[in-house]
Amino acid sequence: MTQRKKDDESVSIEEEVARLDAERAAFEAQRQQVAAEVRRLRDAENPATGVYHAQEIFRLSQEKLRLDTEIEVCRRRAARLLMPDPLHGPLQ
Repeated sequence: MTQRKKDDESVSIEEEVARLDAERAAFEAQRQQVAAEVRRLRDAENPATGVYHAQEIFRLSQEKLRLDTEIEVCRRRAARLLMPDPLHGPLQ
């Protein structure tokens, strides 16, 4: 089992990848909730009666983009941990 140091305690790569996967799954669930709320607000808009939710839709769209970034960061960190070390060969 390969070990790396993190905050003065030893954490296995497998444990860190599992933590990143769980974090990514939580971000994906939040992203789905935000996307559903954006759809709900867009469906609730009614230009004929002057009902608009542009500011809230914009704010939620920005939140969705932030969550997309968090998901990608977690994915790339996990992938980087699983890459073989070019100086010490493949992970054992």
